[in-house]
Amino acid sequence: MMTGFRLNLSPLKEPLGFVKLVEWLTAIFAFGSCSGFSGKNIMSLLCGDGRNDTLDANFHYPFRLSAVPLIEGNATLCNQSATTTHMVGDSASSVEFFVGVAVVCFLYSMVALLDFLLTAVLVFLWLVCSSAWAKGLQNVKDATDTAGIGNTLAACRGANVTCEVTEFASMRPLNISVVFGYLNMLVWAGNAWFVYKETRWHSQKFSTQPGPGRQQVPSPI
Repeated sequence: MMTGFRLNLSPLKEPLGFVKLVEWLTAIFAFGSCSGFSGKNIMSLLCGDGRNDTLDANFHYPFRLSAVPLIEGNATLCNQSATTTHMVGDSASSVEFFVGVAVVCFLYSMVALLDFLLTAVLVFLWLVCSSAWAKGLQNVKDATDTAGIGNTLAACRGANVTCEVTEFASMRPLNISVVFGYLNMLVWAGNAWFVYKETRWHSQKFSTQPGPGRQQVPSPI
């Protein structure tokens, strides 16, 4: 007689099992919120003769901004000739490091047995990659704002030309990824304690302590 499938959620009632579930979810949010990101800022050039020109600054993961063209080929902006111009900056190394750690933790949290030393290493990696990506994200914001794009375009340095980003891409998913990066660090740090309790170091610590009411017999001379 066949029995119906029954999902066993009893491991999640244990502290270690619940923490593993939280690790799995936070890792998904960490790399999912930035690995698929794409945005567009619109740069408006207010020319001295009253005419306005616009440029689209499209950027996406992994944020190799130096490969993103603002101007392709020859163009005319505010009656000035402009050649091919790319954005400035490259945050690929920091964000790919961040996503790589998140994917490793996502896969590792699905393993039944966790090792204390590897868990401690992952706590450190979350701290480093989150800090690196936070700095990389700030570089992306600086390179795509009015000052960053304005310093890149030669036309914006001309007389009687005002450049301003009039439409910004939403950076909320990227900000969320940084928050979940540090949240992952805290979750894995808490998990390290539960993993440590499963190691022999913790058991040996308590096995060597004398129990209450137990007297130590002096060794014979």
